[in-house]
Amino acid sequence: MAIAQNTIALVFDYDQTLSPSYMQDDVIFPEFGINPESFWKKCNRLVKEQGWDGELAYMHCLLGYLEMDQVTNARLVELGANLSYFPGVPDIFEQLRKRCLGPEHESQDITIEYYIVSSGLKALLDGCSIKDNFRAIYGCEFGEDEQGHIRHAKRTISHTTKTQFLFRINKGLLDFKDDVNDHMNPGLRPIPFENMIYVGDGPTDVPCFTVMRKNGGNAIAVYNPDDPTRNSFRKCYQLCARADRVKHIAPADYCEGSHLRLLLEHMVSEVADSILLRQLDEVQSGTVAAPGF
Repeated sequence: MAIAQNTIALVFDYDQTLSPSYMQDDVIFPEFGINPESFWKKCNRLVKEQGWDGELAYMHCLLGYLEMDQVTNARLVELGANLSYFPGVPDIFEQLRKRCLGPEHESQDITIEYYIVSSGLKALLDGCSIKDNFRAIYGCEFGEDEQGHIRHAKRTISHTTKTQFLFRINKGLLDFKDDVNDHMNPGLRPIPFENMIYVGDGPTDVPCFTVMRKNGGNAIAVYNPDDPTRNSFRKCYQLCARADRVKHIAPADYCEGSHLRLLLEHMVSEVADSILLRQLDEVQSGTVAAPGF
């Protein structure tokens, strides 16, 4: 028996998508006096000279700095309160619900859920001011020793493994105890891909863009309109015009009336209406009129 597939999922990358800054530049490097240029040189040497995975190299180098200060995950959560966002981000979550879901949708229990899937640090995101808007937040994690100090990389999320979390959302298997590879019939998956919208900023989101496109979902690539180098825009332009990864690109301005906001409102409304129409059709097709006199 199929289940009600009446949830719309908006899935966001974080760095350069919801925030103009990389989270480590925003709060970690200033707090612990880490020189960004020196830090990234160390990371790049591990990747280029020793063949390290990029995310593991990042976590390893960051751990080398933070261990000296006996940093805990709880401390990172505290720092997350200082993360910054693109215009309109803090308000968009509730505003989208009010703008896109009317009484007719609510009568059919059609809802919106939000998710973050990031290669940044989950602990920082767990402390950010917008965290309560999200059903789940996924990111890289540090493990702790018996004293509570971070000591090793517990989990990394690369641009390729990000796609795992799209399938977790699709299947409703949000806990790591659940095996995302378990077979599940399409009719039993709580959030079909056509009910999903992915928002990212560039090449690191290509695998997610591809999954969305192949499975009937929606995707938007966003760029920083204030980037003086225009590299942010060029990445998105290539994804749309050259690589055919996304249909839509927009400046990362989430305020009412912006290009991005209009795209999101239209996509959410379109999905909500399609769910409503499908449910009403199912009711009508399953109703047999009583015989007349």
